[in-house]
Amino acid sequence: MRSREFDLDFRQRSTRMRDCGTGLLLLSALLWGWCAILLLTDYEVETRNGHTDECAARLFTEGGTANEGLWKGDYCAAERDWPEALLVLGLSLPLSLVGTALFTTGHVSRRMSGHSQAMRELDRIADEREKREKRSEA
Repeated sequence: MRSREFDLDFRQRSTRMRDCGTGLLLLSALLWGWCAILLLTDYEVETRNGHTDECAARLFTEGGTANEGLWKGDYCAAERDWPEALLVLGLSLPLSLVGTALFTTGHVSRRMSGHSQAMRELDRIADEREKREKRSEA
């Protein structure tokens, strides 16, 4: 395999790695958005007798519908529980870390490959210039 072919293959692998990291970061962002929806939006729950109750957002309630629990006959506490939101947030962390590592590695590898190619090109130009100078002296 020639060095040019190897370099092109290396760049393709680096691009795939960067794209995979981007995908994981987007998936992580979707999980963050889902967690935000769970914590920041009002919601409705259905009671045993078929009625619906309006519940305040989990994050913005102060001892209100979502936090007081079922002991007062309120169904809001069981509908959107904190562990569910924390689980979504916890799932996003490894995705973010792996996505960041893959994106960074792929991007830096591609940039370094471009730098190496530019250095080879500069060396080739310098070698040609030296050859021309030697010919003109002779």
